[in-house]
Amino acid sequence: MSPDLSPAERFAAAKTRVKTPKLQAFRSRLGFSLDPFQIAACAAVEDGDSVLVAAPTGAGKTLVAEFAIHLAMQDPRAKVFYTAPMKALSNQKFQELVAEYGASEVGLLTGDTNVNSRARIVVMTTEVLRNMIYAGSEMLTDLRYVVLDEVHFLADRFRGAVWEEVIIHLPLDVRLISLSATVSNAEEFGDWLQTVRGSTEVIVSEDRPVPLDQHVLVGGKFLDLFDSSGQAATNRVNPELLRATSLGRRGGRSGGRRSEGHSSGRGGPRGHVVPPTQGGPGRLDRWKIVEMLDDQNLLPAIFFVFSRVGCDQAVAQVLRSGIRLTTAEQRHEIREIVEARCRTLRDEDLAVLGYWRWLDGLERGVAAHHAGLLPAFKEVVEELFQKKLVKVVFATETLALGINMPARTVVLEKLEKFNGEARVPITPGEYTQLTGRAGRRGIDVEGHSLIQWQQGLDPQAVASLASRRTYPMNSSFRPTYNMAVNLIEQFGRSRTREVLETSFAQFQADRSVVDLARKVRSQQQSLDGYAASMACHLGDFGEYTLLRREVGDLEKQGAARADSQSRAERDKRQRRITELRRQVRQHPCHACPEREQHARWSERWFKLKKQTDQLSAQIRSRTGAVAKVFDRVTDVLLDRGYLVPTGARAGGAGRVPRDAEVAVAPAGRTLRRIYGDRDLLVAESLRLGLWNLLDVPSLAAMAATLVYEPRRDEGQLSERFLPRGEFRTALDATQTLWAELDDLEQENRLPGSQQPAPGLALAMHRWARGAPLDSVLEDADLAAGDFVRWTKQTIDLLDQLSVVGDLPVGPTARQALDAVRRGIVAYTAVGP
Repeated sequence: MSPDLSPAERFAAAKTRVKTPKLQAFRSRLGFSLDPFQIAACAAVEDGDSVLVAAPTGAGKTLVAEFAIHLAMQDPRAKVFYTAPMKALSNQKFQELVAEYGASEVGLLTGDTNVNSRARIVVMTTEVLRNMIYAGSEMLTDLRYVVLDEVHFLADRFRGAVWEEVIIHLPLDVRLISLSATVSNAEEFGDWLQTVRGSTEVIVSEDRPVPLDQHVLVGGKFLDLFDSSGQAATNRVNPELLRATSLGRRGGRSGGRRSEGHSSGRGGPRGHVVPPTQGGPGRLDRWKIVEMLDDQNLLPAIFFVFSRVGCDQAVAQVLRSGIRLTTAEQRHEIREIVEARCRTLRDEDLAVLGYWRWLDGLERGVAAHHAGLLPAFKEVVEELFQKKLVKVVFATETLALGINMPARTVVLEKLEKFNGEARVPITPGEYTQLTGRAGRRGIDVEGHSLIQWQQGLDPQAVASLASRRTYPMNSSFRPTYNMAVNLIEQFGRSRTREVLETSFAQFQADRSVVDLARKVRSQQQSLDGYAASMACHLGDFGEYTLLRREVGDLEKQGAARADSQSRAERDKRQRRITELRRQVRQHPCHACPEREQHARWSERWFKLKKQTDQLSAQIRSRTGAVAKVFDRVTDVLLDRGYLVPTGARAGGAGRVPRDAEVAVAPAGRTLRRIYGDRDLLVAESLRLGLWNLLDVPSLAAMAATLVYEPRRDEGQLSERFLPRGEFRTALDATQTLWAELDDLEQENRLPGSQQPAPGLALAMHRWARGAPLDSVLEDADLAAGDFVRWTKQTIDLLDQLSVVGDLPVGPTARQALDAVRRGIVAYTAVGP
């Protein structure tokens, strides 16, 4: 114990050791000290609580999960599940845990990978755990802890509901270790966890473990984003940056004079100057920036480029410059690792995948990282970057989502990205997530972010983006058909409605209702005051005001529609105005000497009354919002015979009352095991036998049609681009069924699903028949990584069909699985 501690501090430390002996034993084997938030979270776990830990990227949140695993392994029967939102993260965590506990103790379940699933520590995607819960899997027996890594994915509009399903339905004796990036409403989320899971400690830390120095590259000059003189308020923009960018906007030169600033003494680039490009403060070529970072000892670096094509082009540009960032010894090590990891890929496929060009970049220390890259190649890039062999990676923002690839420097080429419809600015949360990669704990004294200045970039706006701390996590939960039949089977209809009312979505809606109701009450007091002020001793001034307002509204309508109305319509409106004016003049309040004063209060009353009515409507719409959607989902399932009224025959006439109990019909038990956006369409197609005549390649093509989401610019395919034979008949029947279900969903005010998209059908059909990779990628018009991603989703659906499908679909699906799972699709870097 440090002699510098006061007696009170020594007493507190001793008390902590006594209260948390298991934590002390865990700490003693680590070889490094823990941060206060880690100690607090681990102490809560040892005390038997669930925890929510919200902290910046790289702060060491996963140590809390590792402590929970350590505790579980002290009990010979206890098990722990570690969930992650992406397969790449699951694979990475699996390998780390195998290194710590041995292959016999660790398993992996990611849908398409099943390794040692009966182990005591199992890493899995969140969807796998959700499916286990609904199936009542025996693997849940003796489960002690569940780690929900990156739990802020709960806000994801496509997959977020899965996290809420797990949190709500996991057995209450299982402790949750929820790990989140820094969000501004962690306490609100923690309050909900406390409500649905019991005792939950919320641990929030906003301290980056490695400080971040933020710079802007203007021409060839590094300038601090914030004033570091010590004489200004925090987050004030650097005056030198304002001067330089002001000159740049006027077309002057901004890189001609060495900065009067000096190095911070920590390896930073303050004041560093390189010769400016021709024509003033233009953007430097990427290879020049790489050289600057190398000169300043600021590599490894991640350049975030919000375009796959842009990433590949950036690598090509840097390589054309002749840059080499590696030694001969490093190049030899790189080649050995690459050849070992890619040995199972076929030679003819390597040529199609651009293997030799990719390998040349790796050996020179430069690579791209994006979703279009083959998963095997991405894994190699990640491994080489972690080993400090690759020094520069050009990546899309997907790299920032939890993968362990910290760098010394992060470079942002732009502060806007294409969201599928338009170019939009990145959010403060995205900025924090991206720059969170800068600074390697235990290696760097500080991390660096570098923004490339360009015309139109406002330093004040950049500073605001970099300093904001408002990143709320909002629920994306909504009941689905699969969810409804699973919960009704377990709990019944009325109990399910109560369960769904405990969702974070409804929790947030209810909280907003509280705020809205408070505002309504406040406005009602003002309305009462306005009503008193407009009261007239001669009569009902509200009635008088309504007459005046109707006159005004009709006159405005007449002016707005003067050119589009017939003479008869204009005459009718004028007669009504004349009649209303007569009623105004005859109204008792018209003679009041304080009439106009009353009228001013009356206008305020009506304006505020309109706002208050709108707020009241919002309250009505949010109260019980999740249960209302569940009721509509239930109505659709009753209509199609997946649910039946208790004690009645399926298909009975008339709508079943919302308070009537229902049971799951045989068709509903099939739907229970079908997961995905088109769960009902798949179940109906099976029930109606629409795919009974499909052979192996055609069923693979149909599965691809149901999971594939086309690009926005992808139009309708002509028949010549579809597989021949029974596939076309089955596709027509499936699309007709989709339209029928879509109409039913619209009648029940449900959003429905997207129409099946056969854009990948021909390529998948040919792949299942054994066609070579190059021709299939040409048919698909997809990058290898995209093709693998869609094919693995196809495999996931085929796997479901192989389990739930009766003859002949089930056996055909099993054969289709084997036909599709080959070549680059079958590759996995994970093994026992």
